Amino acid sequence: MIDMVSIIEKKKTGHALSEEEIRGFVQGVTDGSIPDYQTSALLMAICFQGMDRQETFTLTDAMLHSGQTMDLSEIKGIKVDKHSTGGVGDKTTLIVAPIAAACGVPIAKMSGRGLGFTGGTIDKLESIPGFRVQLSPEEFLQTVETAGMSVVGQTQDVAPADKKLYALRDVTATVNNISLISSSIMSKKLASGSDAIVLDVKCGQGSFNKTQKAAEDLGRLMVDIGTDAGKKVVAVVTDMDQPLGNAVGNSLEVMEAIDTLKGKGPADMTELALTLSGYMIYCGQKAASPAEGRSKAEEALSSGKALEVFRKFVTMQGGDASCADDFGIFKQPLHKAELKAAESGYIAGIQADSIGLASQHLGAGRRTKEDSIDLSAGILLKKKVGDPVAAGETLAILYSDSEEKLANGLKEAGSAYTYAAEAPERPVLIKEIIE
Repeated sequence: MIDMVSIIEKKKTGHALSEEEIRGFVQGVTDGSIPDYQTSALLMAICFQGMDRQETFTLTDAMLHSGQTMDLSEIKGIKVDKHSTGGVGDKTTLIVAPIAAACGVPIAKMSGRGLGFTGGTIDKLESIPGFRVQLSPEEFLQTVETAGMSVVGQTQDVAPADKKLYALRDVTATVNNISLISSSIMSKKLASGSDAIVLDVKCGQGSFNKTQKAAEDLGRLMVDIGTDAGKKVVAVVTDMDQPLGNAVGNSLEVMEAIDTLKGKGPADMTELALTLSGYMIYCGQKAASPAEGRSKAEEALSSGKALEVFRKFVTMQGGDASCADDFGIFKQPLHKAELKAAESGYIAGIQADSIGLASQHLGAGRRTKEDSIDLSAGILLKKKVGDPVAAGETLAILYSDSEEKLANGLKEAGSAYTYAAEAPERPVLIKEIIE
């Protein structure tokens, strides 16, 4: 049994914790032998004093081994995972996984649900009628083997220490520490069993990394953790000051992902998908360079191979693959309203967090993990930053099953827009790549 008072004191005074102390702490969190008040005290000490690279790696490794780890050895080839730190309108998994799989890279992925205004891949997939996000291990492996990819919900057995720590961090104002954030993300990613990981690290108003430097620091630390674990990891730092693509909301985002797989997606969504999937193809050793990986990704899109993988993947997980051709099979919202421009000029900014909150007000997001969501609710943007606009022109269309929620969503979405008399510079989407 470790001496938690001594460990808290040691970290409080700025000293590095030993491997034995960190592993003992994670074990105590997992089995419940350490009370919440001592765990919270150590988390606060870490927030004030930080952790070095070795401490951060040990914490990550201890958390990933606190529960079940995935064994993907039966799947041939180099398995590549992709993770986003979360944002508004971020449906990239639904695009990059089929592209990479179409190029011969096996994708065996666990994803989460959305909380707050950040959407979850699992919720989006569940908007496809019949789609199953829980598969047996045999079904999971069979889907990867046959379709080239599978995406399932995270089980309670993966990194249980992280779940307990995150719940405490959320209510003790100890979320925003780079070592705690990186170990939380990487413990789950490493436990998922892939050989390589491509990270999409967001920065801007719609992300917890408000500055590019914060995102770069986090990306670099996660690349270091992955390297120490013997994995190939790449971090791509991307913009989240405005929503990604035009669709925000579960079924709306699936439809936009399908459009992108057909080569008809928004320019920013397509650019990010090609960049990320190019790196996934490179990390999966199906291309000699990221540039060749991107070229293969473009071919997978233009040839229709990526869309074919998506259809097969949806079918094998019980979903209705006709959704790729008939958007009418998705749940249809009861009400819609148009948000009109307040003035003429150019769109100077669209605050991603305000659009995210608006979609949550419409019913597309959860306030607590227990909340149910409206899979048809959401926002379709008609204007992005840099676009010209006339007063009274439609900026966005909002959808909901509730007129009251629609009114709340309209008010929040209206506050997201700023205008300029002159055309502003369009934001740089891909800001940095860390290998």
